[in-house]
Amino acid sequence: MTATQSVLTPIADTLEWMYPAYEWFHQHPELSMEETETLAEIIRRLEAIGGYELVEVGGGVVAILRNGEGPSVLFRADFDGLPVTELTGLPYASTKKATGPDGAEVGVMHACGHDVHVTTLLGAAELMAKGREHWSGTFMALFQPGEETLQGAKAMVEDGLVNKVPKPDVALGQHVMGAKAGTFNVVSGPTMSAAISCTITVYGKGGHGSMPNLAVDPVLLASNIVVRLQGIVARELKPGDFGVVTVGALQAGNKHNIIPDRATLLISGRAYTDEVRKTIQAAVERIVRAECQASGSPQEPDIEWSVGPITENDPAVAERVTSSLRAHFGDEALPTPEPSTGSEDFPHIPLAFGTPYAYWFLGGFENETEAPGNHSPFFAPVQDPTLKAGAEAVVVTALEFLG
Repeated sequence: MTATQSVLTPIADTLEWMYPAYEWFHQHPELSMEETETLAEIIRRLEAIGGYELVEVGGGVVAILRNGEGPSVLFRADFDGLPVTELTGLPYASTKKATGPDGAEVGVMHACGHDVHVTTLLGAAELMAKGREHWSGTFMALFQPGEETLQGAKAMVEDGLVNKVPKPDVALGQHVMGAKAGTFNVVSGPTMSAAISCTITVYGKGGHGSMPNLAVDPVLLASNIVVRLQGIVARELKPGDFGVVTVGALQAGNKHNIIPDRATLLISGRAYTDEVRKTIQAAVERIVRAECQASGSPQEPDIEWSVGPITENDPAVAERVTSSLRAHFGDEALPTPEPSTGSEDFPHIPLAFGTPYAYWFLGGFENETEAPGNHSPFFAPVQDPTLKAGAEAVVVTALEFLG
């Protein structure tokens, strides 16, 4: 029996508590950077497992299992929920409510599978602790807040993460997606795109709807910007280069016959390279300022950017992850790899350490052609075999590097 098989032997016992633990996390989601109850439950369960040194940092916690001489491996799971009202109809569906950033009450749901991430890493943490006689080195389970708002990884780094825990030789992570349960998608190189978020306020001159000649209409101005932005990907990127520009919201006015004095646009972009990201950002700025000038806007627009990192797997680490998963799960569990257009803040953690990393996708649905996308109110991975496969993947890949 191999070391990996030995460590995984008690997984049936671990799964007995993983299923109800998953349902608890699913029923108790919390919004980004507000996850006090979730963090407390994670810590409680880690203390029950035993053997780990717990370091709270930046709203998250790192569980460190020192097991003699050898390499150090860090595995990350995120644990925040989303302002989404759940519609799955599951007996353990979330009914949580919270106050959103705008002061309005919103439903809260684990609509991106972070409850799966937490549960599988907790399960793997128990297996690694029980099977410590079969490996040596240091295993670290990092539980991170605030991924959805791209705040959590930065918060942990800014709170001194690199000085509070050992430097990992490799950092790993996985994300459940709408693929067939128990399958894995490991990409070498760019894996997830850079997230570009932009909040733009353009200014007009308010007035009566019947007297537009006495006003500067920010609704017309903003509408022209929306139309013009569609030309960035179609006409400014090289054919074959991936890029996305989406206007997620346009807000202006509140009455039929009043021309408002401003309009706000919320824009999202994606890119697999810094070159494309910079092209998109420069084009957005140019278009917004030019349209404001063309409309006679009385003041310069306000443009606020938030940029998340590109997730780019180290080829050597990705190859070892792929080989270890294939050896354990079989060729059929690793279909042709394909990058995702989604985004992550996970790279901030290995980049802070100067550590190579790999991040991959775990399938969580019986029928991938009918699976809802992440952030859908219907997003609910099947527990079996998703939780078992996810926990096994943590152990298999960690032991690939720990030995």
